Amino acid sequence: MGHLPKLIEDLALILIVAAIVVLIFRKIKQPLVLGYIIAGFLVSPNFKIFPSVADGENIKTLAEIGVIFLLFSLGLEFSFKKLMNVGGSASVTAFVEIIFITIAGYFTGKMLGWSTMDSMFLGGMLASSSTTIIIRAFDELGVKTKNFAKTVFGVLVVEDIVVILLMVLLSTIAVTKEFEGTQILFTVAKLLFFLSLWFLLGIFLLPTFLKKIKHLVDDEILMIISIGLCLGMVLIATSVGFSAELGAFVMGSIIAETTIAEKVEHTLKSVKDLFGAVFFVSVGMMINYEAMITYAWPILIVTLLTLFGKMFSSALGALIAGQPLKQSVQVGMSMAQIGEFAFIVATLGLSLGVISDFLFPVAVGVSAITTFTTPYLIKFSEPFYNWLVKVIPPKYIARINKYSSNTQNIQAETSWQTILKNYGRIIVINGIIIIAIYLLFSRFVIPAINANVESNDIKNIIGNALPILFILPFLWALMVKRPSSVAYKELWTKTKYNRGPLLIIEIARIAFGIAILGFFLDRFASTTVSFFITIPVAMILIIIFSKRINRFYNRIERRFITNLNDRSNKTDKDALTRLTGNTEVISNLAAWDVHIIELEVKPLADYIGKSLLELQWREKYGVNIGYIRRGEKLIHTPDRFQILMPYDKVGIIATDDQFQIFRPVFDSQEVVHEESIDYIKLGKILINHHSPKKGLSIRESGIRDKTDGLVIAIRRGDERILNPESSEILQLDDIVWVVGNRKKIEKLNTEI
Repeated sequence: MGHLPKLIEDLALILIVAAIVVLIFRKIKQPLVLGYIIAGFLVSPNFKIFPSVADGENIKTLAEIGVIFLLFSLGLEFSFKKLMNVGGSASVTAFVEIIFITIAGYFTGKMLGWSTMDSMFLGGMLASSSTTIIIRAFDELGVKTKNFAKTVFGVLVVEDIVVILLMVLLSTIAVTKEFEGTQILFTVAKLLFFLSLWFLLGIFLLPTFLKKIKHLVDDEILMIISIGLCLGMVLIATSVGFSAELGAFVMGSIIAETTIAEKVEHTLKSVKDLFGAVFFVSVGMMINYEAMITYAWPILIVTLLTLFGKMFSSALGALIAGQPLKQSVQVGMSMAQIGEFAFIVATLGLSLGVISDFLFPVAVGVSAITTFTTPYLIKFSEPFYNWLVKVIPPKYIARINKYSSNTQNIQAETSWQTILKNYGRIIVINGIIIIAIYLLFSRFVIPAINANVESNDIKNIIGNALPILFILPFLWALMVKRPSSVAYKELWTKTKYNRGPLLIIEIARIAFGIAILGFFLDRFASTTVSFFITIPVAMILIIIFSKRINRFYNRIERRFITNLNDRSNKTDKDALTRLTGNTEVISNLAAWDVHIIELEVKPLADYIGKSLLELQWREKYGVNIGYIRRGEKLIHTPDRFQILMPYDKVGIIATDDQFQIFRPVFDSQEVVHEESIDYIKLGKILINHHSPKKGLSIRESGIRDKTDGLVIAIRRGDERILNPESSEILQLDDIVWVVGNRKKIEKLNTEI
């Protein structure tokens, strides 16, 4: 018998125990993540009853792969466009909650006597809530379509990206041991730069590449390509000083903007689930139940901080963002738990060797307790609000509601805000690309030229011309391109007082571009003559070839925008965005506590085929139909004669109270009595001398009506007639095969 590697033995043990435990957790309707963690504890050396894992190092390697795939999958569900569409309310809520709970977690750790690193990582662990637990609780309680749920989902999206940033900051601080503000600001700036650059290049290149090879790709090749891209970005991220998790997340978010995102997610689901299970089992292996008993008091303190701290800060953030008091309370009581990211952050700290082992038992204990409390907090959020209304003096309630209403009313952008935002977008995007070109030349191209070219004159010529040639389209856009916006024309033509500030902006852009040009020449050219010659020449080239540069830049921009919008144009999932055009309608609706809920028409709904005029839902229930999505077709603001069909996606505009009354009406279906398949029988009827059916056609015999069935065959001696015509005459000794009602076939046989 051959030698079996320990890794295979360990994997067999891990997966068998994990399967048994998660089956139990599925039966008792608890999160599977906790089941995997408990399975890990059972197979760890800390639990002596069961056999334990022998090769811990190999399991750690598999767990690291698991984290990479978890973050890659999270990126596939994330997308930067989704972040941009989150809206100010969810963003403000998320930032208030994250800042509060992170700082509170740090000071709680210091109060407990923990080290600075332990305290900082505790704050990072508490920064995110659990998307899995919240969605499960929303589904079970039936509140997923309520207004506050949309804010919660938006907060979760923002939390994902902020926690990724926190992980990078924590790892940087852990490695450098520096806490200076300048170092942290530099790390944040570097991170944002690389995130933006990877996003721009990824969206420009990847969708185009995938379109070119689409006819060659099946599921197997797609899986290989996806994993290769993921691990490739992991290598790039680690080479520039970031974590592997960040690289995986970024590549996932880039693929999320392509038309194959759902297919990639489906193809990799099994791989993600397998390695994700190994990761969470490895988390459980680090648990020491003696440590959990020893640190029971800190676990209790951190649990209370999580429950009340996140509840308070999320509700406060929602209030500051302009949400009504009721929704703010509901948002706050939905966010009071820690998520899977807590284990990933703790794993990062342990892998860097900067935190204590006891943080894992603390994280697991807090996660377990808050998982069980979350559904109850969500369920009692409305009764708690009703109690608050009775306790808080009416004048304060009135002030809060007035603040909420005023906040929603001032969210519309002015023309100047639109223009400045567009100018900022042009400068930032092109500035990032120019900086990337500078880094490329300074780190790779120019050193290679200097190493292989001896003549200083040739070095200066190449050092001047080549970088300028590459940055010219983006430098032109940064200096000259105007925002293609109606707001710009309005400001320029509406009043002459607007022209002065606009001219100042244009002059400042040109000066900024010249400064960038000078910086390039100062870095890549060694003589003063080339500096004074190249800038005028470059400016002349920009003026002479302005139209050609404009066409070239617009071609690049069109490809980027096409790739960015490819997925939404193909799938048309975001019907609400198509309906409103922007977030203005959503903001205005929120001021009235109204939102849009998308529901699917069930195939047996009793209103199918009826027009909206016949249904009179607006008159009876006060709801409006904003749109109907039928396959690839989107019907905006349907008229009164529009009918609803099975599987239509209907956008319903209503308040929570209106929707609660209307939902049973929308879900109503025809009552269909289900019958067992045993009710249907394949039976045979013999036509003998006494049979009254002899000499009659199948139609005249009435066999179909009397059996609620279908004559499928007739055996006549050695002849077999399959699917006979209804005019076929039944003859003596025919055996008629009928598919129909069992009891009626048996009854007909007795009659014959």
